[in-house]
Amino acid sequence: MPEAQSELQHFAKNWQQQLADAFTDIDELCRYLQLSPDDLPVSHAATLNFPLRVPLSFAACMEKGNPHDPLLRQVLPVKDELLSYSGFSNDPVGDLAAASQNGVLHKYHGRVLLINTGSCAINCRYCFRRNFPYADLQLSKQKEDAAMQTIQDDTSISEVILSGGDPLLLSDARLARLIQQLNTIGHIQRIRIHSRLPIVLPARITDELLTVLKQSPKQFIMVMHCNHGNEINPRVINACTRLKNSGISLFNQSVLLKGVNDQAQILCHLSEQLFSHGIIPYYLHLLDKASGTGHFEVSETEALVLMRQIQAVLPGYLVPKLVKEQAGGASKQPIF
Repeated sequence: MPEAQSELQHFAKNWQQQLADAFTDIDELCRYLQLSPDDLPVSHAATLNFPLRVPLSFAACMEKGNPHDPLLRQVLPVKDELLSYSGFSNDPVGDLAAASQNGVLHKYHGRVLLINTGSCAINCRYCFRRNFPYADLQLSKQKEDAAMQTIQDDTSISEVILSGGDPLLLSDARLARLIQQLNTIGHIQRIRIHSRLPIVLPARITDELLTVLKQSPKQFIMVMHCNHGNEINPRVINACTRLKNSGISLFNQSVLLKGVNDQAQILCHLSEQLFSHGIIPYYLHLLDKASGTGHFEVSETEALVLMRQIQAVLPGYLVPKLVKEQAGGASKQPIF
């Protein structure tokens, strides 16, 4: 089958080449999925400020011919993004108030977050940072020394979170340099990486990357972002197994999304899938109210009903914590 041969050739490429081959055109993605854009509520206008980007490794998990596929819904630009919803804003979790000019976000006691890059391998349409001013606040090489000094000077900080965008889009050399600097700060106990790449671009988990991570004496935590069991395929499983075997603790955080995973059966299956591959289902987030994402919202009342259904089926260690984030809060707010 020519298409299958083409996919095999694609997955034989390195991660940078796979990233470069990502779908960036709505019509092209629809052709691959055997769908007509005319039968979907697509919006090219919605891509003007937040472009389409979908790696083939993620698109290959979608059901062809299904306009309601839950993975497609996460990435397809639609007309609802152009609607205004009450209470939705460009900075829903208060990142801007917590950000310093050297690229450090200090919102919670004992830990800081570094915005390492504004780039992602995939543009999720519900992204809470889709309107974030990355050009002003991401950790450039010029800001790196100042950020490290800030962390060095504050001995209350025990954990550094590498975020973005997606920090795994940094080169191995840049990551190694960053981690080496953190290694010299004695009061840092843990380095946490928030990344969607093990799920959407598992080719990024290379021997070279694992070497960079294993060489650090700090504890490493990888917090992945998987919303639906269909996102997990053999390539993802292999990437996560290699991370786990390298001594990295794996956790998952999901976002509760209307039309994607707002059914107890789907969330139960996701938790079972994750745990069977060594990943703890840790957080289930209520939607952060970023402008352009209102059509994904599941109410808190509906979410509580779902959680009670999940709790009745799963053992406690497979039930994720239902949380929401409020600007200015001292921590994520537990709901269930």
